[in-house]
Amino acid sequence: MRAAFAALGGLIAGFTALCVAELVAAAVRPEAGPVTAVGGAVIDRTPPAVKDFAVRNFGTDDKLVLQLGILVLLAVFAMAVGVFALRHRRSGAAAVLVFGVVGAVSAAGRPEGRPLDVLPSAVGALVAAGVLHLLTGRLAPVTVPPPAAGGTGEDGEQSTFDRRGFVVAATAAAAASAGAGLLGRRLQADRLAGVSASRGDIALPAPASPAPAIPGGADLDIRGLSSFTTPNKDFYRVDTALVVPRVDADRWRLRIHGKGVARPVTLTFQDLLGREPVERDITLTCVSNQVGGPYVGTARWIGVRLADLLREAGVMPPSKGGPADQIVSRSVDGMTIGTPVEDVMDGRDALLAVGMNGEPLPFDHGFPVRMVVPGLYGYVSACKWIQDIELTTFDAYDAYWVKRDWSREAPIKTQSRIDTPRPFAAPRAGTVPVAGVAWAQHRGIARVEVRVDGGEWHTAKLAAEAGRDTWRQWVWQWPATTGHHTLEVRATDRTGATQTDKRVGTVPDGATGWHSVVVDVT
Repeated sequence: MRAAFAALGGLIAGFTALCVAELVAAAVRPEAGPVTAVGGAVIDRTPPAVKDFAVRNFGTDDKLVLQLGILVLLAVFAMAVGVFALRHRRSGAAAVLVFGVVGAVSAAGRPEGRPLDVLPSAVGALVAAGVLHLLTGRLAPVTVPPPAAGGTGEDGEQSTFDRRGFVVAATAAAAASAGAGLLGRRLQADRLAGVSASRGDIALPAPASPAPAIPGGADLDIRGLSSFTTPNKDFYRVDTALVVPRVDADRWRLRIHGKGVARPVTLTFQDLLGREPVERDITLTCVSNQVGGPYVGTARWIGVRLADLLREAGVMPPSKGGPADQIVSRSVDGMTIGTPVEDVMDGRDALLAVGMNGEPLPFDHGFPVRMVVPGLYGYVSACKWIQDIELTTFDAYDAYWVKRDWSREAPIKTQSRIDTPRPFAAPRAGTVPVAGVAWAQHRGIARVEVRVDGGEWHTAKLAAEAGRDTWRQWVWQWPATTGHHTLEVRATDRTGATQTDKRVGTVPDGATGWHSVVVDVT
């Protein structure tokens, strides 16, 4: 019985550590919280294959799964320490400090770590150690006189503990901890509300170079087919941020510096809004997208051409004698992304985007400013929450994902996907529309073909092309017959290259292969 109460005491001490840390993090910054710090450290040290597995199986919930896993491990550790403290009270309380050390080291060791980031974990652990020491003291054995009928010990006495005192102390500790946690959440919510209000006050400028009108017929309007423009709420999000950065646009600054920069530049958000904005429809793709996967979408972006800013800073691409061949962009969360200078300055619409589908960037997608470079996978181009641009070389610096065995350069591969019919669907025999999307950003799609059960290829009807930087819808009217069938699709880009049937995974530079769907026609 004492062991069960001791485990409960350890669990309450762990709860105290988290709640107090939450309150302290409200004064420091949300990213300094122990769960976020430890989770970030785990992500930083996760092998590419494991990360790929997590994204493939959990999708955008991968971060939630990680956080829940950390909490479960913490709960088990806390209960074990509570039981250990029964025999070794002081050592048990000291063991709680291990939690603080792990959290503090993780927070300080993050790329964007600051000295004060150690405080939430350290203070939370100290308070939790005191709580565990207090609760364990209520579990110390005491002897009481036996009942009149006899006894249990040699002198007729029996051993027990201060059960009432433990319950009162545990309840008070849990209530106080919960209050601290709620106060911390409230303080953080108040701060974030102010940042959200600043985003709501932003009026995007009218583009000096508007996006061409989406041509009629670019959206085939077929049930089950992805819409040409992906709504912000449905746009994929794949990044390493356990806490989405909330940056105040009024305090945001962007520094451009480094090798070959003749005139270093520091820009404010208003500086960007005051320049000539460009509006373009661009499809983004994540390198973690499996064949047929969901991590691709199209949005209408508004921003400033990055190449113009670089030229004003005196930067020249390598093809014109510039000494830097890599742009290293840094996010406020410490992420580093390496982008070829040549690709940014070759005439494509590489943007520092401030708007997405007619509104300021959502926080999840990089508010206040992010990079968008058509034709490159996001891990080498699409830096969200950007705050620093350094010109350097690929030989001199490896960005975050390159250090984790991904390729330095990663142009998007030609891909196609069947959206309808869905896998294992049971359409009726007759004419069945087989439809989907294909993409080869910055090259464009020239042809899409579909085949059934390994037979001959049939050319699909392509939707109107909105530009070579966007995906393209397609449809083939299938004369379906009863039975079990396998549908496959392949695309050919405007260079004449047809996507390969060879299946490879996403590491190191994107998946390849034909997407297939199995259906049973009734």
